[in-house]
Amino acid sequence: MLGKITKTSVEKLAPGGEWLWDTQCVGFGARRQTDGVFYYIRYRFNGRQHVKSLGRHGPLTPDIARTTAKAKLGIVAQGADPFVQPLAVEAFGKEVRRYLDRKRATMKPRAYSEVERHLLNHAEPLHRLRLSEVDRRAVAALLAEIEDGRGPVARNRLRSSLSAFFAWALREGFIDANPVAGTGKAEEGGARERVLTGSELREVWLDLPQDQFGDILRLLILTAQRRDEIGWLQWGEVDLRRGMIVLRPERTKNHRLYELPLSRQAQAILSRQPRRKGRDFIFGIGKGGYSGWSDCKARLDEAIQAKRGPKAKPMPGWRLHDLRRTAATEMAELGTQPHIIEAILNHVSGHKAAVAGIYNRAKYLDPMRDALQRWADEIDRITQS
Repeated sequence: MLGKITKTSVEKLAPGGEWLWDTQCVGFGARRQTDGVFYYIRYRFNGRQHVKSLGRHGPLTPDIARTTAKAKLGIVAQGADPFVQPLAVEAFGKEVRRYLDRKRATMKPRAYSEVERHLLNHAEPLHRLRLSEVDRRAVAALLAEIEDGRGPVARNRLRSSLSAFFAWALREGFIDANPVAGTGKAEEGGARERVLTGSELREVWLDLPQDQFGDILRLLILTAQRRDEIGWLQWGEVDLRRGMIVLRPERTKNHRLYELPLSRQAQAILSRQPRRKGRDFIFGIGKGGYSGWSDCKARLDEAIQAKRGPKAKPMPGWRLHDLRRTAATEMAELGTQPHIIEAILNHVSGHKAAVAGIYNRAKYLDPMRDALQRWADEIDRITQS
């Protein structure tokens, strides 16, 4: 029923759950329960109606309860849920760091390093969102972007790390559900073998935009490196005088210091990048490196198809990681030895893992530079013919 909530009116409420909704503050109410009268507010948030208790009559007077109700309803009017636990409104990135601080002591160093890379690097697009804003759609979009750029295995590893983090947040009471639940796990199958043909590589190169995304992909093709190794490249990792990229162990998949010689073409691309005051990351905006992969890749595919013509057969599907495989394959066609290709790819497997003694520790900087220069010159031939 409706009426003004006063000390007298609430104490007259009948047993059995009778309600009284205040006429002075819409959404403020009182109800008699078996163990006393309680004050409530009723509000709608995210399309759902909520009824939440403010506390018991006695410790709370009608005036105090009404003032509390007005304050909380004001929060609703500002677009927030007044009953969300404080940590649920914290940024995802802040809670990830707190989670990692706890996990550091309980995980083996290599396993911890992988999880840290997943949550701080691959999940960087989520860092600015509040925990309560990271829903299944946001997680699914991130996983799709990672799969497109790094393949199904990377998608599944990130999904596992995210699920473990949100399971922890759920146990801690920070969220009500794990947003990873219901997202798809990619079919890994066997090793992916997609290698772009010379004509396909020409199309990709010639249709690259004249922006950061375009220059990142040019570098991915020229250097055969992983997407985030270039997208998150920092000026402190580039030595243009020596023509080298030097990545610290925490920036590489195998956690080893890595030195990569640069072709003249790759050096030219890096040399033309602007240096921004107070920012060491060469690409991207915000706190991290480049993160606009999915949308830019989709626009590139559209540009390629537009140049082919509306009736032309589309280019077979390809991922950014296929550029790395393509470069490695083409360098082999140009006569580069397998152990040099593995050194360029920063693999510690296959041929390099099989050799012993001094050869297992060798750095092949000069032959790496020669191989990458011949590959860059081949790119010029393919794209200028």
